[in-house]
Amino acid sequence: MSRDARWKALLELLVERGRLDVEEAAADLAVSAATIRRDFDQLAEQQMLVRTRGGAVVHGVSYELPLRYKTARHASEKQRIAKSVAELVAPGEAVGLTGGTTTTEVARALAVRGDLASGAPGSSGSPALTIVTNALNIANELAVRPQFKIVLTGGVARPQSYELVGPLADGVLSQITVDVAVLGVVAFDVTHGAAAHDEAEAAINRLLCERAERVIVAADSSKLGQRAFARICSAESVDTLVTDTAVERDMARRFEEAGVRVVAV
Repeated sequence: MSRDARWKALLELLVERGRLDVEEAAADLAVSAATIRRDFDQLAEQQMLVRTRGGAVVHGVSYELPLRYKTARHASEKQRIAKSVAELVAPGEAVGLTGGTTTTEVARALAVRGDLASGAPGSSGSPALTIVTNALNIANELAVRPQFKIVLTGGVARPQSYELVGPLADGVLSQITVDVAVLGVVAFDVTHGAAAHDEAEAAINRLLCERAERVIVAADSSKLGQRAFARICSAESVDTLVTDTAVERDMARRFEEAGVRVVAV
C-alpha cells in the first residue's frame, strides 16, 4: 500500500471512529506499528489530525477531510448520481458547479456526453454549456474541453476543497445568472437544509443558488438527514435531490413533502 493510500485509509477510519490507537490502525491496515506512528506524526504536522499518547484523534468537532482524501468514498454511488445529474442539464444552459467530490464527478459526466461534444444545436459558435464554478479542480478538468465556456470566480482558495471563497468570488457571482446550480453538500436535512463545514464556502454556494433558475443537490444517502455547521439554503429552495437507492423511503417522502423532487439512482 502506498503512503497516499495509507494516509487516505487512516483519515477515513479517523473520521468514522473519532479516534484511533496505533495498534488498532496497524491491524486494520496490515502494516507495522512503527509505520503507523510515523504516519500519525506526519499527518499531525500537516494539522490533519491531533496526536495523542498511543494514537490520534480528529482535528476538532467540524473536522473536514481534504478533497484529495475523499475521492474513493462512496465512489460508485457518486458516479451514478453524477450521470443522472448530467442528464438533467440541457444543451446550451449555464450551469453552476460548487466544489466537492460529487460535483467533480458531475463535471466529468458532462464532459463525456456525446450531444455536448460540439456546441449547442442550431447555434453556430455557441458553447455546448457555460460552466460557472468556484472550484479550481473542476475548472482545470473542463478547461481542455473547447465545447464548454468556463467561468471561474475569483477568491481565496481553500486547500481542503480547492474552492475559491470570499468577496472576490461574490463580485463575479453577483453579476451573472445560471439556469441550474448543482450543489455538493456535506449535509442535507428537511428541517435544517443544505449545509457545508465552512461558512465562507457556504456563503458562496448560497449566492450561486440565488442566481440560479433551479437548484439540484447531488448527495449520496450518507449525507441525508445530517447537519453541518454552515447553512447553504433551505430544503424548500432545492428543486431536485439526486441520491442513491440506499435512501430511506421515509426520508425521501419527507423531502418530497417539502417540495423537493427526489431521484434515487
